[in-house]
Amino acid sequence: MNDRHVALISAFYDALGRADFAAMERCYHPAVSFGDPIFQEVEGRDRVMRMWRLQLGVRDGLKSEYRDVTADDFTGTAHWTATYAFSSTGRQVVNEIDALFRFEDGLIVRHHDDFDFRRWSKMALGRPHGLLFGWTPMWRKTIRDRATQQLDELGSS
Repeated sequence: MNDRHVALISAFYDALGRADFAAMERCYHPAVSFGDPIFQEVEGRDRVMRMWRLQLGVRDGLKSEYRDVTADDFTGTAHWTATYAFSSTGRQVVNEIDALFRFEDGLIVRHHDDFDFRRWSKMALGRPHGLLFGWTPMWRKTIRDRATQQLDELGSS
């Protein structure tokens, strides 16, 4: 167990819960990459932080809780729960997320979140969209493309 890396992950999630972008950014290596089922691959600290600003900006009243933080000298894991109202539909989402981390120079250089996309889409989009389309590759691509477009627009503003 690497207590310094456990503290780093905890500091990141504490900052996320407060929407403290500066504190979140201090946890990330300049060459950080992030991935999840929606934002598949986001590279570089500036772009990853834009992604977090976008996500926190479109989620109404995000509440985050984390637990089960573990870390060694090279990798770490955590489980976190994001609870929010999905902005497009106003529907309540409780998303259970497993996070994996890799460290370099005492900072997070890789952050990957994994969650059940179909379950998320049913909560966020409701019936029939989430139930009927949440599992299809075309629907996932539509959601991913929309998220990437929003991230790109945020970067150009």
